[in-house]
Amino acid sequence: MKKAALLLFLLPAISLAQQTAAGTDPAGTVPTSVTFPTEKLQTPTATDLYCAGFVSKKLESRGKYVAGGWHSPFTTHYGTGEPIFLHGSNYEAGQEYTVVREVVDPNRYELFKGQWAALKAAGQPYEELARVKIVDTRHKMAIAQIEFSCDTVLPGDYLIPFVEKQVTAFHAPIRFDRFAPPSSQLSGRIILAKDFDSELGNGGKVYLNIGANQGLKVGDFLKAERSYEQVVKDPVDSASFYATAMEPTQAHQVNVVGDSRMPNFMSGTSGPAIHPADMPHKVVGEIVIIGTTPTTATGMIVFALEPVYIGDRVEVDQQ
Repeated sequence: MKKAALLLFLLPAISLAQQTAAGTDPAGTVPTSVTFPTEKLQTPTATDLYCAGFVSKKLESRGKYVAGGWHSPFTTHYGTGEPIFLHGSNYEAGQEYTVVREVVDPNRYELFKGQWAALKAAGQPYEELARVKIVDTRHKMAIAQIEFSCDTVLPGDYLIPFVEKQVTAFHAPIRFDRFAPPSSQLSGRIILAKDFDSELGNGGKVYLNIGANQGLKVGDFLKAERSYEQVVKDPVDSASFYATAMEPTQAHQVNVVGDSRMPNFMSGTSGPAIHPADMPHKVVGEIVIIGTTPTTATGMIVFALEPVYIGDRVEVDQQ
């Protein structure tokens, strides 16, 4: 009897999940696991939300920063539970701050052409390091306790007022359209990633060159996608287009040709013509927005079919 009651309880939920996963098939498609794999999202944790970092215009004031700690000058790295000394004024007991660090990539290697120009236009990358609470203001320097740390805090790291992060609501598993064509929805580009990573999977944090001014908000989902034209223009990935695909029984080598949008790599061969620019776009992952500034956004990859690259295009997902 109990098993029957449990089955009756679960049937509506199973039916709803199946309907949600099924969705509406676009015209001209046959839904299969090849075109529509099931998307199961990775939900951000509190650590994901408060340690993601961001890209923004430079801080309005740099007057508040970490000056040292209990064992200064013998230690310069501070973590959860430790007291630290803060330079600046207008501190009050009980106030909370986020410790951030302006970061630069010492390698200065562009992952796509124009990356550093795009980043300069977007702002300064910041790492979010810790949340601290003021516990003493009786001295020239305030004393704070590190309540939560993402990474070690160093002298010279800046303080900004702590802001509670918005929790994102997630939809049920749905079918992921891996060949969805570009639309007229809001779109932008991944210009950087946390820790200057170049290839990312589930849980990776990325920074976009679109933000609140363009209507983007926390909780929005975006598709990460790239075109084969983009692959052809990459000096490394495009090398595979030079490689022969000839079989002894194949009479003619294919001709990877270009048009006004793309260079001609293999002109002069007599085989069938292939235009990579006409191939479908690859939708490689799903990103949820976990933070915004007026001109940028921080996103977390919650589903990835393959690595997401810096330079990939992003587009608001209307599913």
